[in-house]
Amino acid sequence: METKTRANGSAKKETATVKNEVKKQLAEEAIGKAQQVKQEIVSKQTINLAERIQKFEKLRGLATQRERLNETLNELTKFNYNQGDSASFFIRDSHNLEFKTTNTNLIKLVTTHLQSTLEIRKSEIENEIIQFEL
Repeated sequence: METKTRANGSAKKETATVKNEVKKQLAEEAIGKAQQVKQEIVSKQTINLAERIQKFEKLRGLATQRERLNETLNELTKFNYNQGDSASFFIRDSHNLEFKTTNTNLIKLVTTHLQSTLEIRKSEIENEIIQFEL
């Protein structure tokens, strides 16, 4: 008669150990992937936030330019309607060289040209603001 030994305990232990190792490895891979995805999301959010803030600052700059142009146009309009018969026009450069005239026709020509140029620039800025995307 042969004696048969059962290998129940050792075979089960090996299978259980292999299963546990596979589970552990899969869990580690899942955690690693989750962390990578989380890091990518955080970096994208940081980039998107920085870009959005930068775009917001650009929009604020455009709004400020429009406001200044509007103020300049208002002052120029007041000047045109209140100049009467006597007005002076001065241009001075960084070396204190100066051009001065009291010729009302020349002053009217310069202010009219300046006003139309400023109005064109104002409409360009307004179009940029309207088309602006955050």
